[in-house]
Amino acid sequence: MPPPNACPASVAAPEAPATTSVGTAPGPPRRLLDQLRDALRTCHYSLRTEQAYVHWTKAFIRFHGLRHPATMAGPEVAAFLCHLAADRGLSVSSHRQALSALLFLYGKVLGQSLPWMNEIGRPVPKRRLPVVLAPDEVAAVLGRLDGTHRLLAELLYGTGLRITEALQLRVKDIDFAQRAIVVRAGKGGKDRVVMLPATLETPLRGQLRSVHAVWAEDAAAGRAGVALPDALERKYQRAGSSWAWFWVFPQASHSVDPRSGVVRRHHLYPGTFQRAFGRALRAAGIAKPATPHTLRHSFATHLLQSGSDIRTVQELLGHADVSTTMIYTHVLRLGGFAVRSPLDRLAGDAAPGGISPRA
Repeated sequence: MPPPNACPASVAAPEAPATTSVGTAPGPPRRLLDQLRDALRTCHYSLRTEQAYVHWTKAFIRFHGLRHPATMAGPEVAAFLCHLAADRGLSVSSHRQALSALLFLYGKVLGQSLPWMNEIGRPVPKRRLPVVLAPDEVAAVLGRLDGTHRLLAELLYGTGLRITEALQLRVKDIDFAQRAIVVRAGKGGKDRVVMLPATLETPLRGQLRSVHAVWAEDAAAGRAGVALPDALERKYQRAGSSWAWFWVFPQASHSVDPRSGVVRRHHLYPGTFQRAFGRALRAAGIAKPATPHTLRHSFATHLLQSGSDIRTVQELLGHADVSTTMIYTHVLRLGGFAVRSPLDRLAGDAAPGGISPRA
């Protein structure tokens, strides 16, 4: 998620209205949230970030009895964050997200640059070892998926894509000739290239044939096409209806675009695949707390186990810093760094005095 100061201060919205209560004047709160959305979109924040920041702003206002944020400052922000950590037991990542939302609200929307913004304590994230499935466990889960869900799971494990990156793939992003997949605007807005597994070439071609029929039906009906990033829809007005920009994993039905309000075909939602993955995990009898993102962790770990260079894995995953990729080297060292336990040494000692075998 972009830091609160990623957008220039010049996009700050006009000063907040003087009303002191959101409840007494229905108009101002909506204007404030609209200003927040406008500032986030000006900074090119993602829709998910926009929804999260609006959520935390609403929660902050409700926590303080519908007072307008312009009438509050550091003590109120600190009290809200303390409530999230102490009373609601929020994780460090959610706590930091709430803080970022409020700092953006005050710094970019209300135009307040006050000393208390730098004095608020920021929770330190704790590095956790990722959950990784063994190759036979991956195979067991894949074997319990079918159709589009199986192809999507194989793509995640075969390329290390994040689930949102896979769902947002467009036809033009798959290069069969170069055996490559181009990830556009991944995390941090960066592009990268990953391999196209030879195993997936035939299934992906079949997926595109099925999807082409969906695209042709939409084109014949004069549908609105698909959403395009940034201002491309205005610059290339017909691109959204073209085959090249169509989704590789489209929804079966049309839906309303949350930003423009246009009825168009969206890509698959993550929740649908996440539920299918959970069912497959349970059917395989795997007790690990795995999610679709676990396939990305497994991809990286298995590459390193097979001798791949960590810098190559870093590039494939799209990590800005190799220290992020280094977490997988810790996973490789599970089991005591290949050191034999002294208990096993005793149990295997044939000399007199060794521990007797367990009954």
